[in-house]
Amino acid sequence: MDAGRKDRLEIRELVENWAMWRDACDWERFRSCWHADGRMMATWFQGTPEEFIAVSKAGFEKGVRILHFLGGCSVEVAGDRAIAQTKMTISQRALVEGVECDVVCTGRFYDFIERRDGRWAIFLRQPIYEKDRLDPVDPAAVPRLDRDRLMSFPEGYRHLAYLQAGIGYPVKRDMPGLVGQEVEALYAQGADWLRGLPVSRH
Repeated sequence: MDAGRKDRLEIRELVENWAMWRDACDWERFRSCWHADGRMMATWFQGTPEEFIAVSKAGFEKGVRILHFLGGCSVEVAGDRAIAQTKMTISQRALVEGVECDVVCTGRFYDFIERRDGRWAIFLRQPIYEKDRLDPVDPAAVPRLDRDRLMSFPEGYRHLAYLQAGIGYPVKRDMPGLVGQEVEALYAQGADWLRGLPVSRH
């Protein structure tokens, strides 16, 4: 097997392990997916891997359930750096206006990955939120959403944001979507990363 293919396979395995170990609450192995100085960006949280583990544990203990499902993965490798884009869905179940609902958000994980001491790990994960929907678990129960509040969130994750804000999380309102200046800036950062340049993690 040529070195480039081996690198891409290792990175794909890394991305898959992230989802499996995070959703299984296997925090020790999940920690190995990250560089210690890495950063996780999400609608409801932005911070270091250790902070992400702590808030995820705390949320799980309070009944927060966020699950992930992965699709195709495209990996670009340049020396010891890589960008991986992976199709994914994020699903979360919670009460929305008193009705138990599922929100499913479709998008991509856009990962800045680096090999250090022979080990590939994530330096920065920035999801791209493309579209979402909300469904009551009981089809006969219909939540009465505050339309103005719903429409105040970005199109790609407005139902997810509505749910998360409703259970007390501060939601970041400028995350990349399918189109727009945020995702274009992310692509530019990805190109810089592959050229060996520093990137912003905010």
